[in-house]
Amino acid sequence: MSSKYIFICGGVMSGIGKGITTASIGKILQARGFKVTAIKIDPYINIDAGTMNPTEHGEVFVTEDGTECDQDIGNYERFLDKNILDLNYITTGRVYKTVIEKERNLEFKGRCVEVVPDIPNEVIRRIEKVAKTEKADFVLIEIGGTVGEYQNLLFLEAARMMKLRKPESVIFVLVSYLPVPKIIGEMKTKPTQYATRTLNSAGIQPDFIIARSEYPVDDKRKEKISIFCNIKKENVISAPDIKSIYEVPLNFEKENLSKKILSRFNLRTRKRDLKDWGKLVEIIRNPKGKVKIGVAGKYFRTGKFTLMDSYISVIEAIKHASFYFRVQPEIIWLDTEEYEKKSAKKKLNKLTQLNGIIVPGGFGRRGIEGKIRVIQFCREHKIPFLGLCLGMQLAVIEFARNICGLKKADSTEFDPKTKFPVIDLMEEQKKNIKEKRYGGTMRLGAYRCVIKPNTISFQAYKTPEVFERHRHRYELNNRFRKDLEEKGMIIAGVNPEMDLVEIIELPLSQHPFFVGTQFHPEFKSRPLRAHPLFKEFIRKSLESKGN
Repeated sequence: MSSKYIFICGGVMSGIGKGITTASIGKILQARGFKVTAIKIDPYINIDAGTMNPTEHGEVFVTEDGTECDQDIGNYERFLDKNILDLNYITTGRVYKTVIEKERNLEFKGRCVEVVPDIPNEVIRRIEKVAKTEKADFVLIEIGGTVGEYQNLLFLEAARMMKLRKPESVIFVLVSYLPVPKIIGEMKTKPTQYATRTLNSAGIQPDFIIARSEYPVDDKRKEKISIFCNIKKENVISAPDIKSIYEVPLNFEKENLSKKILSRFNLRTRKRDLKDWGKLVEIIRNPKGKVKIGVAGKYFRTGKFTLMDSYISVIEAIKHASFYFRVQPEIIWLDTEEYEKKSAKKKLNKLTQLNGIIVPGGFGRRGIEGKIRVIQFCREHKIPFLGLCLGMQLAVIEFARNICGLKKADSTEFDPKTKFPVIDLMEEQKKNIKEKRYGGTMRLGAYRCVIKPNTISFQAYKTPEVFERHRHRYELNNRFRKDLEEKGMIIAGVNPEMDLVEIIELPLSQHPFFVGTQFHPEFKSRPLRAHPLFKEFIRKSLESKGN
């Protein structure tokens, strides 16, 4: 069949789950036997998400082919259990850059290049290229932001033009929030009415409205939305708040959403298979225990609120591994700046109440010494530890200082003049930094890692070779490898092409689980296929005395 296109737009409020809605619609169509892919359109001028602050934008997700992108691409990968590549990521910056380059190359044959239709046409070209490249039955396109924003207009225009050209192959889904003000105690549909009319003003009528709310949407509210938003009542899909995002596909299927979508495209319904997904949700709802995991980071404070989106892939990887063991993870946020204070000893001692601790990636000096103190405490008190990217680098610094006797060992990222640069800028990165070329220039995407036999990592992966995703400029300095190994650190994984250290460990005789990876294993974890290293980490955490 020819590709079908589903555009997912947001209402008047952000952060209500367009990405999870897109991923879940993809999942229920995939469960019907169709080939599905998803595209994220971000309306910012940035070429990619790589230069953005995580507390402003959330996590920067990295694809297999090395694109730094929005965290929703991670949601698509986790739900669809497939790699989403660079082609599936569209930003205003990418679109304009391409159009301007074409104009400079005389590809418009000398005519006047205009915002409309040339920008929307480039968006359409990219969408259709994804469909053709992936031979997809369904292409889901999530338009970032909220309806009515100036930044979104050109993408909505592209969607409208696609509908005009392919009326039987394009439908629209509006994700809108129905608030229940406590002082009133009644669910309000007016924001959804205004969102629909704003979408109408762009020439688009939604075929489905995903009614997000704290509570299930009742028939009376559905009737009201139907009348005022010009939509069939049965196409208003209730999407109440739930404990786990992995319940969303099942909730959609309670209202036969996949069947309704196929009917809208005049496609024959196929048998549905969500058995494995149903088993997963059953485990989530009925865990047999709990595991307490500390995450020592610095990107989750935004005013008085905690921003978990900065580490969303790490959180989901913890969940996947915990679900594998049929336990519920309790994630404890450890603000590493707090551990730099003189009064931090009490806080450090409380870490013994945790089953395991993860130190995730990051950049910059802030909170670094606090992270190092947490890592030292984990090593000395035998608390299962997993260091990711920067977390691995800081584990090396801590070991060099306190075990190898290199008292002022550091990374040249934090102290360019350190006497013992155990972590140093990669050789090919020095020119990038000197010329201030930051965007898209790190070591990005999947690289080979050869794993040493008889190590924790080999036991976890059960294979001598893996490919894992990277996002870094600094590495373990090979000048100090011998010093580290002589004092007991195990170099458990190496990239043979560049002779770069990928995994470090402490021997089991010294510690139950002390592992650091230069790569980001969290990017490849899936709900039904937990990542091997996270699984082994959770296994050891469940065995630790904190349980």
